[in-house]
Amino acid sequence: MSRAGLPGDCAPMVTRSTKPEFGDYQANGALPAAKKLKTAPRAIAGQIIDHLASVDIFEKIEIAGPGFINFHLNREWLSKQCSVALKDEHLGITRRNKPATVVVDYSGPNLAKEMHVGHLRSTIIGDCVVRVLEFVGDKVIRQNHMGDWGTQFGMLIAELEETLSSETDLAMELADLESFYQRAKLHFDADPAFADKARSNVVKLQSGDAHCQDLWRQFIDVSVEHSEEIYRRLNVTLGHEHIYPESKYNDDLPAVVADLKAQGLAVKDQGAEVVFLDEFADKDGKPSPVIVQKSDGGYLYATSDLAALRYRNDVLAADRVLYFVDARQTLHLQQVFTIGRKAGLAREGVQLEHLAFGTMMGQDGKPFKTRAGGSVKLAHLLDEAVERARKLVISKNPQMTGETSLEVARKVGIGAVKYADLSKNRTSDYIFNWDSMLSFDGNTAPYLQYAYTRIRSIFRKAQIDPRTLISGKIIVEADNERAIALKMLQFEEVIEQVARDCSPHFLCTYLYELASEFMRFYEACPILKEGIEPETRDSRLELCYLAERTLSTGLDLLGIEVMERM
Repeated sequence: MSRAGLPGDCAPMVTRSTKPEFGDYQANGALPAAKKLKTAPRAIAGQIIDHLASVDIFEKIEIAGPGFINFHLNREWLSKQCSVALKDEHLGITRRNKPATVVVDYSGPNLAKEMHVGHLRSTIIGDCVVRVLEFVGDKVIRQNHMGDWGTQFGMLIAELEETLSSETDLAMELADLESFYQRAKLHFDADPAFADKARSNVVKLQSGDAHCQDLWRQFIDVSVEHSEEIYRRLNVTLGHEHIYPESKYNDDLPAVVADLKAQGLAVKDQGAEVVFLDEFADKDGKPSPVIVQKSDGGYLYATSDLAALRYRNDVLAADRVLYFVDARQTLHLQQVFTIGRKAGLAREGVQLEHLAFGTMMGQDGKPFKTRAGGSVKLAHLLDEAVERARKLVISKNPQMTGETSLEVARKVGIGAVKYADLSKNRTSDYIFNWDSMLSFDGNTAPYLQYAYTRIRSIFRKAQIDPRTLISGKIIVEADNERAIALKMLQFEEVIEQVARDCSPHFLCTYLYELASEFMRFYEACPILKEGIEPETRDSRLELCYLAERTLSTGLDLLGIEVMERM
């Protein structure tokens, strides 16, 4: 735009064309530029085209309508770029020249309970984003901010004490964390003496009482083991080393409150230390109160979140901090970010982003629950997914039995659950439906996994190792060759979009379009039939191999596994 003599703040506004007749890409920047310069849009468009005449990547550039510019890419250039991508282990995708340090806070289960379906979205959306950020070259620091501190643990410690006194096997008692929690809660609600003991335990725990902390650690160890088993099953990259729970910040909480008081941000109100935020005043103009220390000396989630923010800023030196926390916590995180900025707990340049997400809903349009109305354990959901997938796989391929069918069922079932979630707009609620997510038709994981196996079967039939085919002589002539080549080269655009917006559904949509485009290419462009010239056959095999690698790379970034046969 600047070379065409237009002001530097005039953006080209390049987008993909919606129809082939409009070219491959369309630039709409001439219209706002013309409005700013008070001249005809088509004249501005012509001015831009004049400065693109020497660029050899275009087959044709044309002005359409009031001043849109349509770009048709050169087939030879497409061929060359596909060859470059095929030879590169990173598929030709440029990595960051200046990698950012990105701290990603995701999953964060409450260690008082087993993981349930409410933890699924944060866990798998966050994990997809960290994979993508690492793929483009950023330095990613995973942070699993587990809830392992607070009032509920006083109750659980009290229950553990009674369990120990009755000489019941502790490991057996904690095998079902949910039942243990429910039993403790009933005890807490029904027995005032037990409730008093639980509250007393909270104070002891926070003050470092050795007995309480020993029981607390036993409970935490079992809880963490439950969570990490779920991560392994989900093919999620969170490990033990990424756990940085609430308790890690306990020693820093007094210092955070002291710092807020010293800066005049926290003031005493009814015995508590409170930060009043005018930025979130109510309709009557009263500032929003954020309690950072209760009148009894206890601390709240806001305090530990502020301590976490300071740690991520000062120690981890984050350039960008991403919080994958559900939408119900929007106000809370906005308040934390605002206090953090005011108190200097986060540098001016660090990006603080709350990546909210919607809710998984049942068929009745309400949050997904068991028939009894309780939370669905994630472990049980995954068990059912694998069992349903196994029945489906065997119905499609009765010859597949034993360990092979179990392994395929695991990949299909877990992949289906993850993809059904990841393919929806992050901020939207969605309806959980077994039939649609396990379908081999449409935008589903089984469809994409099947597309991958179809490509692998081509090389088995040809008895060729595709790695020996990389000649750098891809030919893009037929319309379907052109379409699949263009689609594969758009992979980088999608990856950048996911890295920027933290919305995996863009990648899912792209992979579905790629798989569909490949099926059209496969039908229209014979590969192994007699009479196909060797040069054409090899070129099409190379396009198949690039499609296979792009598809498998994209699915891996989603955390979804592929298989040779299904």
